[in-house]
Amino acid sequence: MPIETLDGLIEGYKTFRQDHWEKEVKRWKTLRVGQNPKFMIISCSDSRVEPSTIFNGRPGEFFTVRNVANLVPAFENDEGQHGVSAALEFAVTQLEVPNIIVMGHGSCGGVKACYCNAFEGQPTGKGAFIRNWVSQLNPVREKIKSQNHDTEDKALKAMELETVRLSLNNLMSFPFVKARVESGHLKLHGAYFAIEDGVLHMIDDMGAFKPVEYFDK
Repeated sequence: MPIETLDGLIEGYKTFRQDHWEKEVKRWKTLRVGQNPKFMIISCSDSRVEPSTIFNGRPGEFFTVRNVANLVPAFENDEGQHGVSAALEFAVTQLEVPNIIVMGHGSCGGVKACYCNAFEGQPTGKGAFIRNWVSQLNPVREKIKSQNHDTEDKALKAMELETVRLSLNNLMSFPFVKARVESGHLKLHGAYFAIEDGVLHMIDDMGAFKPVEYFDK
């Protein structure tokens, strides 16, 4: 049953306790003393894109950061409060994760908001925060629009893929990420989940997005 009320949420918790907690109780007790994930996943906040569901993850396997349009801002060495950067620093320097995956997805509202200038001129509470956040994609938007795609849907998909590449490039602007990548202690991966057909795509060695079945051949 879909969870639409607080009571439904509580019922979901009861199911978790009965069906999942009891089966994983030894693992949960082990996790109490610390975590050792092998993957950091940076994905969108979109309710349709849940990394643990898509990758069938168990408790403690993924250190996950979710935000609008799965963005990683470029490195800034200031006194600001940077949520994504703080999570990234913790995952890389404290947990020493060996893999980071940036996962975009189809029908991304954040990407579309940038592409369409959806909140241009709007004040706080009417879209200003969204506009300012996705403005990181403005150069990507101009690149995509210059390519003259046949339809808006094709342009949006192309922009969703480029958004993943932008975040991967921005990851390398962080000195502690760059150092670990170059030393071979950290690998960066790009992924894209197509909501319409449930197919996961990964960036291959040539920089192209390929369905995961491609890697099985």
